[in-house]
Amino acid sequence: MVTIDQNLKAVFLDRDGTLNRAILRGGLPFSAKNVDEVELLPGVTTAVDMFKEMNYMPIIITNQPDVARGFITQRASEEINYLIQEKLKINHSYICFHDDSDNCICRKPKAGLIIQASKELNIDLSRSIMVGDRWKDIMAGQAAGCTSYYIDKEYKEQKPQQPFTVVESLLHAAQIVWNKHVI
Repeated sequence: MVTIDQNLKAVFLDRDGTLNRAILRGGLPFSAKNVDEVELLPGVTTAVDMFKEMNYMPIIITNQPDVARGFITQRASEEINYLIQEKLKINHSYICFHDDSDNCICRKPKAGLIIQASKELNIDLSRSIMVGDRWKDIMAGQAAGCTSYYIDKEYKEQKPQQPFTVVESLLHAAQIVWNKHVI
């Protein structure tokens, strides 16, 4: 009897700085405060389409601590997320609205949201990818057992610890995976 592996593979995508332009202040990235500030980064639509063509399910995994800090409402944050999902035709996203001091399991660098997605959507984490522009994204991907791609934007913050592949953009990551996929 032959069994078919039903587990899917995913590309977990950080939101701000990976999919849409982050707002830089003092060398650190911040999220948009409303939908009018959302600007998809160049090549993002192509990259998401490439991952879909390679049978990776795109899933947004994002920290949005400005909600806990009172800088934005949860509704406004969700509207931004929804807009990005609609533009990129991404069906699934997982958001942590907590701040660091909440010590929750869902906030990156912890892998809680990735693990939750893997359980709910039957994702094989060992075949999956995490792409992000901050050390917390990469550490979450590593903790979940994913291959990680780091978009190094030279933020004034700590760097992730190896292993990861440095890329220039989400499109660059998609091209690397594509080249491995077609060989």
